[in-house]
Amino acid sequence: MWRLKIGEGVDGPYLHSTNNYVGRQTWEFDPNYGTPELREEVDKARQHFWATRHHVKPSSDLLCRIQLLHEKNFKQRIPQVKVGDGEAISYETVTATLRRAAHYFGALQASDGHWPAENAGALFFLPPLVMLLYITGHLSTVFTPEYRQETLRYIYCHQREDGGWGLHIEGHSIMFCTAFSYICMRLLGEGPENNACSRARKWILDHGTVKAIPSWGKTWLSLLGVYEWLGTNPMPPEFWLLPSFLPIHPAKMWCFCRLVYMPMSYLYGKRFVGPITPLILQLRHELYDEPYEDIKWKSIRHLCAKEDLYYPRPFIQNCLWDACRILTEPLLSRWPLNKLREKALEVTMNHIHYEDENSRYINMACVEKVLCMLACWVEDPNGDAFKKHLARIPDYLWLGEDGMKMQSVNGSQVWDAGFAMQALIATDLTHEMGDTLKKGHDFIKKSQVKDNPCGNFKSMYRHISKGAWTFSDQDNGWQVSDCTAEGLKCCLLFSMMPSETVGQKMEPQELFNAVNILLSLQSKNGGLPGWEPAEASKWLELLNPTELFADVVIEHEYVECTSSGIEALVLFQELYPNHRTKEIETFVTKAVGYLEDIQSPDGSWYGRWGICYIYASWFALRALTSAGKTYNKCVTIRKAVDFLLKVQGNDGGWGESYLSCTNKKYIPPKGNHSNVVHTSWALMGLIHSGQGDRDPIPLHRGAKFLINSQLDNGDFPQQEITGLFNHSGMLHYPLYRNTFSIWALAEYRKSVPLSS
Repeated sequence: MWRLKIGEGVDGPYLHSTNNYVGRQTWEFDPNYGTPELREEVDKARQHFWATRHHVKPSSDLLCRIQLLHEKNFKQRIPQVKVGDGEAISYETVTATLRRAAHYFGALQASDGHWPAENAGALFFLPPLVMLLYITGHLSTVFTPEYRQETLRYIYCHQREDGGWGLHIEGHSIMFCTAFSYICMRLLGEGPENNACSRARKWILDHGTVKAIPSWGKTWLSLLGVYEWLGTNPMPPEFWLLPSFLPIHPAKMWCFCRLVYMPMSYLYGKRFVGPITPLILQLRHELYDEPYEDIKWKSIRHLCAKEDLYYPRPFIQNCLWDACRILTEPLLSRWPLNKLREKALEVTMNHIHYEDENSRYINMACVEKVLCMLACWVEDPNGDAFKKHLARIPDYLWLGEDGMKMQSVNGSQVWDAGFAMQALIATDLTHEMGDTLKKGHDFIKKSQVKDNPCGNFKSMYRHISKGAWTFSDQDNGWQVSDCTAEGLKCCLLFSMMPSETVGQKMEPQELFNAVNILLSLQSKNGGLPGWEPAEASKWLELLNPTELFADVVIEHEYVECTSSGIEALVLFQELYPNHRTKEIETFVTKAVGYLEDIQSPDGSWYGRWGICYIYASWFALRALTSAGKTYNKCVTIRKAVDFLLKVQGNDGGWGESYLSCTNKKYIPPKGNHSNVVHTSWALMGLIHSGQGDRDPIPLHRGAKFLINSQLDNGDFPQQEITGLFNHSGMLHYPLYRNTFSIWALAEYRKSVPLSS
C-alpha cells in the first residue's frame, strides 16, 4: 500500500536540505503498510472516482486524507446541523459547523505543521518526466511496477470521452496533451491495441497528427526522437550571451519563461536526440499519417492544431523565427562562429547549474525541473548533477484516488498553510485548536527563506530572497510576493496571541526582512509582481513563443499579489509604526491606486492565479478595506459589491467556470450550480465591504449554502477546479474547500448579528 512520508530525508552526496526537510512530502510503496480495512477504504475511493470521473474531474485527495485520519484515529463526534427552509441561522448552528470543520481540518495537519495536498491538474506535467527517464535509461528503476500502475491510472482517469486529453483535467481535448499521454502510455508498456491507446491514436490522426503539436511538444518529441529538429523554431543558446542593455535579454524575461527556455536552448544547441529504439521507431509510424521519412519538416514549424491555439503568434514573430533559421543558424553551425555556440552552451549550462544548486535540485517548477535534469544528463550522464536531480523526483510526485501525478511545484505547502492558519485563527477556537495553531506557526517560521541566492546572484538574473516565503518549502528557494505577504501576516497575527498557546513570536528582524522583499518588488504603477521586479517593456509579449499560454514572456503585476501586500503591510504598520513608515505608506497608497485603476467596468477584477473574477474580487476587497476604504466613500468597493450580488446563485451560493479565465469575462458554471470555494470568497468579500450592516440577507443565503454543504465527517464536497496560471492553465487545490469554507463561516459568525 502507498504511504505518505513527511519531512523525511538524510543529507548525503546527492540530497541536501536547508532546514532538515521541513515541508517535504513524498510517497512510497510499502507492501506491509495498512490494515485490510484501510486498503478497502482506499479501493472504494478509487472505484468511486472512476465511476464519477466525468462528473467531478478533480480528485478529493482522499488517499492522503485517509492515511492522516487513520493515523490520528479521527472520529467526528460533533453532531451535524443543517438549516431548513425558512429557518434563521443561529449562532450555535454556525459554531457547530465551524467546530466540526476545524476539528476535521486539524486532523489533516502533518507532523511538521503543514497540510499535505495535491497541487496538480495540468495534464502536460507528468509525460515529460516519463520521456526523460526513458531517454536516460532510468525508467524501470524510478518507475517501478507500482509507480507505472498509478501513473497509468491517472492517464486513464482523465481521458476524455472523445479519446483525447485536455490541457488540464477539465479542458477540451488538445493535441499537446493527447500526444503526450499516448506516448506516455506506450513508454510505460501499453500496446497500441490498448483501448485508451487506440482511442487516443484515432483522436491524434483525426486532428492532423503530431505534426500539429505546439512548440513545446515539438521540442519534447524531437528530444525523444519522434520528430525532427528541422521542424522546430530556433532556440539559440547565444541568447544567453546578449548584453544586458538590449531590450531583449534573459534578465528581462519572466522567471518561469527564462528557466524553461534556458535548458531548452541548451538542448536545441546540442540538437540532442535520445536513443532510437524499436519502440521509438514504432511511435514514428503510429503518430503520423505518412511515412516518417517523407515528412517535410521545415513546412510544419509553425503548424499548430486549432484545439491547442490559445495565443496565435503574430506574423512578425514568425518572420523573426524564419530569419533566425535561414540566416543565423547556418552561420552559428560553421567555423568560426561555431566557437560562439560552444561558449553559449557553456554559459547556458552554468546558469542551469546555478539554478539547480540554489533550489537544492528541486528547481522552480516541474517543467523546468525535467528540462534542467535532461540537460545535466546530456552534459554528463554519470555526473553528480543528474544524480542530485534523481533524488528530488519524489518531491514532485503525488498520489490521489485518481492515480499518480506530477505537481506544478514540489507542493503548495506554504501557500496552503498561510491561508489555513488565518482561517483557523478567525474561528476564535484557539482553546480547542491550540496545538494545531502552534504546529502551523512553527512550520511557517521554519519555512522562511534565510538567505539570498549564493554568490553574485544579480549576474545570474536573480532577485533578493532573504526574508521571503516560497510557494512550497524553504528548499525550493524561490521568493513569491503573495506567499511572503500571507506568511508575514500569519506571523504578525500569531505575535498578537499568547506565546504559551501558539509558540514564540518571530524575531522582528525576520519580519523586517519580509517587509523588505515586498517593498523591493513594487512596480511604478503600484502593482506587485509575483517573483521579480516587473521592469521589461510590455511589447515583449509579442515574442511569446508558446501557443498555449498568454503573458508568459515578462513579469506582470497581479491583483492577488498586490492585495496580499497591502493587507500584510497595513497590519505590519499597526504593530511596528516606526519601521520604514514613509515607504510603507507610499506602497499602500500606490497599491490601492493600482487596484482602483485596473477594476473591470462590471466592478470585478480579473484573477491570474485563481478562478477568476470572484477570486480576485475577494482579494481586492479585503485589501481596500484593510487600507481604510469604505463602501460609502469608495466607488470601487460599491462597484465590486454590485458585481458579487449580481452573480449570486439561486441556491444562495456563488460559482464560476474556468472558461472565465480563457474568455476574460465572467461565466457561470455549467448548470449554474454553486461551489463552496467561490461561495466562500464571495461571502468574505461582501463581509469585508460591510454588507452585514446594509443588507445581511445575501450573507445568510451564502452561509446557509455552506452549512448545508458540509459532509458527515466535517469535510466539504470537492467540486470544480479553482486554481489558474497563465490564463489557460488550471490547477487543483483540494484544501481550498476546507480552508475557505472555514474562513468564510468564521468571518460570518464574527461580523453578522445572529440569533441564539
